[in-house]
Amino acid sequence: MSVYLWQNDQCRLVSFMTSTDCPDESMPALTAREVCQVLREVAFGRRVMVRASPQTWDELYTGILLVEIEGWNITIFNDCDELDYCEACVSSDGQRWSFDSGNRYGTSPIALLSTWEHQTLESLLKAL
Repeated sequence: MSVYLWQNDQCRLVSFMTSTDCPDESMPALTAREVCQVLREVAFGRRVMVRASPQTWDELYTGILLVEIEGWNITIFNDCDELDYCEACVSSDGQRWSFDSGNRYGTSPIALLSTWEHQTLESLLKAL
């Protein structure tokens, strides 16, 4: 069971895991660059992305969209119909990456994409 808390400094909903939801601590964490590479491969058509959320990009307009990319579950924030940032990612082998307010600017996987990759990924998300 997850517990939700509104975090005012980031104006976003953050999920805190209970002890039964905690991942294996011996599993190394994913880096923003590893998550970015998966998103980049989607933009280049090397991986297939499917929507795992009940709402489409347009129906959501503002909020978190869950996508699945060949076993990877990635949550992406849609900010008024614009691709904003990656909230979290769980790889097919259980490794995790999540947005942390302590991250420096530009460490979101979305921020590491080129302008073309960003625009292409946003178009693909809108088409899901």
